Amino acid sequence: MEDCGTRKRAGPNRADGKARDRGVQTDSRGQGPAPRLSKGNLFTLLSLWMELFPQERVEEQDGQVNSVGLVVVGDSKVMGLHSSGSELHAGQAAILQHGAALSQSSLYFSRRPCSTCLKMLLNAGVGQICFWPGDPEVSMLENPSSHDASGRSVPEEAAWDALAADTLKSNSRAHICVPLQPLEPGLAQFVSETSRGGDFMERIAEDESGLDVEQLYNRERVRALASLSSRFLVRRPQEHQQILSLMKLETFCVEPYFSGLRHNMQELVQVLAAAVAGLPHHNGYGFYRWNSDAALSQSEPVSAEEALHCMIQAAILALRTEDPKVGVGAVIWAKAEQTGRLSFVGCGFNAYPRGSQCNEYPQMDDKQEDRQRRKYRYIVHAEQNALTFRTREIRRSEPTLLFVTKCPCDECVPLIGAAGVSHVFTTDMDHGRDKGDISYLRFQHMSRVSKFCWQKLPSPAQHSSSHFANGVVGKHSRQVEPERPSSKKLRTHRTEDSKGE
Repeated sequence: MEDCGTRKRAGPNRADGKARDRGVQTDSRGQGPAPRLSKGNLFTLLSLWMELFPQERVEEQDGQVNSVGLVVVGDSKVMGLHSSGSELHAGQAAILQHGAALSQSSLYFSRRPCSTCLKMLLNAGVGQICFWPGDPEVSMLENPSSHDASGRSVPEEAAWDALAADTLKSNSRAHICVPLQPLEPGLAQFVSETSRGGDFMERIAEDESGLDVEQLYNRERVRALASLSSRFLVRRPQEHQQILSLMKLETFCVEPYFSGLRHNMQELVQVLAAAVAGLPHHNGYGFYRWNSDAALSQSEPVSAEEALHCMIQAAILALRTEDPKVGVGAVIWAKAEQTGRLSFVGCGFNAYPRGSQCNEYPQMDDKQEDRQRRKYRYIVHAEQNALTFRTREIRRSEPTLLFVTKCPCDECVPLIGAAGVSHVFTTDMDHGRDKGDISYLRFQHMSRVSKFCWQKLPSPAQHSSSHFANGVVGKHSRQVEPERPSSKKLRTHRTEDSKGE
């Protein structure tokens, strides 16, 4: 994913309109009503979520090694998304895939990597290593062998790994750091509101009249928050301080740094929980083949769990949007021919052209009568950014999967097909609509592309085939519906910061 624009936002009492945020992925934070995820927090959130990628986990005899998620960033774009597997750590997977291309790149880990990975990454010449300062890859929460100065039991392997990691850090030219970026005021609440009012929740609300959608969303958010907090936040503050001390991060052990560290962690976990809750585990909803009676075989490239995980990646990317109304995120994966594993291709979010002064472009949507003041001709769509800034070529011989948080529009459909994308996972809430400036008429007619939409598991009367292991079955076609009033909460208050489709 590339830096795709430059923003100027005139905040309260800033009549001169001077730029406060000079780039799409800069860390400047305005005081206006449109909070936006910073690039550091975006990469950190993606690394946390990649740690939970549904695959076979690292197997150790004593269970001492934690799974790790990793985001590789180079030249202002995401070069790779990695997670620990049964054979390789995330850092090792990055070395094998990127090699010398890691030189001067920035790496965002979900927790501090082990010394074995660290030495290889430093040898490759990485420019920066950021990590989430909870329990490291070689866990300090087991207790058989040695003890630290406070008397707390620390695994012997963890103690030796911490010493080696500190020595490598002290002799490294790379910048090794803990990312500490407070959220923009109101961002957590804003993410919760937009997730609750997004297309995926709207599909449930439309299908199931009488359901309290807000109650459903809140229940899913609380459930996700509890699960994520137990994984990424060391439960007892005292224990967390001891872990930080053993990792030679004593500075963060004292107040107010320690409270600030945990507060920032808690806020980011809340944002992640809100994004996860936007695609709830409810009453058979998931991604099913669209407009077809044919059941899928078990040879489909992803499982239902993997599809859901990848779509939440796209939802996280959408939090960097510049659109004043609709945030869209997209991520592309391919099923590697030789290994059979998913391989990252590219990702993006909707933005004005790279290097643009965004406040000089129109910000209006189709509700305004003056078409000259509408945004649609100027914003680069999430799918377009993902294809433009892909990390490698798309191979026709392997399945290539696009996950996008909004139905592809007529402007993107030809690109998706011509690029060689074989599977599209999305929502169909806008399909069949023509809004004048932007239409969604061509998606339903895409040929040679398998389409999967967020919907409810069809009833037994609608299909005769069994429910396969990947959770995907056939569904009867649905008639194109006329444009209908949306039950979503529109982002109409985002008038100065834009990125939309």
